[in-house]
Amino acid sequence: MEKASVMETQRQAEIFQAMQKPDFYPHAVTTIRQRETHISKVFLTGTYVYKIKKPVNLGFLDFTTLENRRHFCHQEVALNRRLARKVYLDVVPITFMDNRYQLEGPGQPVEYAVKMRQLPDDRSMVRLLRKGEIDKEALQGLARILASYYGQAPTDSRINTFGSWETVWANCEENFRQTEMFVGRILDEHMFQIVRAATRSFLRRWQELFEHRIENDKIRDCHGDLRSGHVYFTDGIQIIDCIEFNERFRYGDITSDLAFLAMDLDYEGYPQIAHSLLKDYVAFTRDQDVFVPLDFYKCYRAFV
Repeated sequence: MEKASVMETQRQAEIFQAMQKPDFYPHAVTTIRQRETHISKVFLTGTYVYKIKKPVNLGFLDFTTLENRRHFCHQEVALNRRLARKVYLDVVPITFMDNRYQLEGPGQPVEYAVKMRQLPDDRSMVRLLRKGEIDKEALQGLARILASYYGQAPTDSRINTFGSWETVWANCEENFRQTEMFVGRILDEHMFQIVRAATRSFLRRWQELFEHRIENDKIRDCHGDLRSGHVYFTDGIQIIDCIEFNERFRYGDITSDLAFLAMDLDYEGYPQIAHSLLKDYVAFTRDQDVFVPLDFYKCYRAFV
């Protein structure tokens, strides 16, 4: 497995080099820009975006085999089509023949990419907020879309377990165990103790709330990474980049998903926007209980 991973990494380096050239693509290319995370590399060509998963195993995801990367590319397209219309176009093969890598060319696939329609950067929610161009109507539109989405998102007995008090308690304790070694070095010790104590206190006092949320079908297959940089106001509203690689990060209380966006808006300096959005969401859904665990889940999201 270790040797295969080295081979995969070397091959991807060659593919990435080829993808920097306009003649790699079977369509006109204006400019080629690259973006990179610890799990993927993205090439923006002006009209289309191509996203390739790196051959890494981080425990919570495993992209080390070509078959796994192909599978999760298809998962990414299918899941993101729920909140993004005509953005996630296809999973396309990258082939190698005659000593040349080609996009959707002849020969056996050696890699796969998610093909997306490129969205304008200046229409992302975070950019529009910085320009003062998000109005009440836009927030209501986003709240309406989220209300409709969560209302139709899958839920069942298995998904419900991810929102149970026992699971949430275990997740929080896992976070504290994994970060405790950084206390005093990266994390302020006093703040760490406050967050841990407040988290445990809330969970002990509100155990029945978690049961109530399950009984009222509020545990759903959510987005998992809902933040202002993933919301675009173009051709309506498009929400991209949901979590495809691990159900654990996507299944949970609707409030936890909304709290991610609220926490992100707080961080960006727009707490009133977050509050207005949540008020609109409650107006559409009558889910007043959202506000009870909201700060708890915002803290949980920020800590993760």
